[in-house]
Amino acid sequence: MTSMVVVAAALIIIAIDVPHLKRKRLKKELWVFSVLLLIGVGLSIAHSFQITLPNPIRGMYMIFQPLSDFLYEILT
Repeated sequence: MTSMVVVAAALIIIAIDVPHLKRKRLKKELWVFSVLLLIGVGLSIAHSFQITLPNPIRGMYMIFQPLSDFLYEILT
């Protein structure tokens, strides 16, 4: 039920914003809008189905911790 509400809200947002972007011929903004809305709707639907989503901070930690360790070794 919640996923249907999310999709309905996304359709309302699309109905309001997309015609304006097309009328102004803002193609790049339309692409960015579409990608961000798709990501948001996808994550919201996954959350409504109680799918465990990865924490973005953990991914950043995995990327930057080796760099931090390397710089710490160089500077000490």
